[in-house]
Amino acid sequence: MKQGLPPLNALRAFEAAGRLGSFKEAASELHVTPGAVSQHVRLLEAWLGASLFERHNRHVALTPAAKAYLEEVGPLFKQLSQATARYGMPETVSRILSVNAPATFTLRWLVPRLAKFRAEHPDVEVKVETSNGPLESLKENYDVIIRGGPDTFYGYSMQSFLSEERLPVCSPALLQRVPLRLPGDLRQHTLLHTSSLPRLWPDWLASAQIPALRPAATLTFDHFYLTLQGAIDGIGIAMGPTALVSDDLAAGRLIAPFAGPRLPSRSYCTYVPDEK
Repeated sequence: MKQGLPPLNALRAFEAAGRLGSFKEAASELHVTPGAVSQHVRLLEAWLGASLFERHNRHVALTPAAKAYLEEVGPLFKQLSQATARYGMPETVSRILSVNAPATFTLRWLVPRLAKFRAEHPDVEVKVETSNGPLESLKENYDVIIRGGPDTFYGYSMQSFLSEERLPVCSPALLQRVPLRLPGDLRQHTLLHTSSLPRLWPDWLASAQIPALRPAATLTFDHFYLTLQGAIDGIGIAMGPTALVSDDLAAGRLIAPFAGPRLPSRSYCTYVPDEK
């Protein structure tokens, strides 16, 4: 073993991973990625010249030598924290706001607004995870969960904050190639579908009183954000949720060739656990 102190960030990652038995849980506690924890552990192993963990599919286990090392190293962090508190220099910990939201909403609405939020609240660290699962299936206790609604869930406070409708959108360049003046002109275009939302186009065509229209082609994506990106790239025409394409419409990346009809859609709502 080399003389002197090992890299302290690497030592902190080792202590958390060893105590919790998981790189993922250590990453959550330290507010870094599991990859960062793994990298720190490898750095410490290289510095010590010894293996510290046995890697398994779903967990990690300390080697016997590492277990003995942790028994001596672990209390040192607690002592350091206590000493710092006694001498009036508490550790600075950012407030963390954990958010769980659908992927398309996160990509197209939330992420573009995070810079402004961070500028207004520099002391708040935002942690965002994406999911479409129901609230009761989430394992982590998030501060804010964003889903469609309004719905009522026991133990949660709900507030609607963003409404939307759905209508066809496409890139300006596409219409320069193939004009689109009336809904019936859609038969000359490619309609972009999302596999999880198969009724969007049939419902809109029925509302436009052309339910039997057959387009020139169709293309189906498995994620809604890919469908919208396909529209931006001029591949075809997508059913765009107004709340999630508002920035693209304002910037001219997308246009809405028809004023209507517009399909109604559920609002976006925040669901906050009562204890939060």
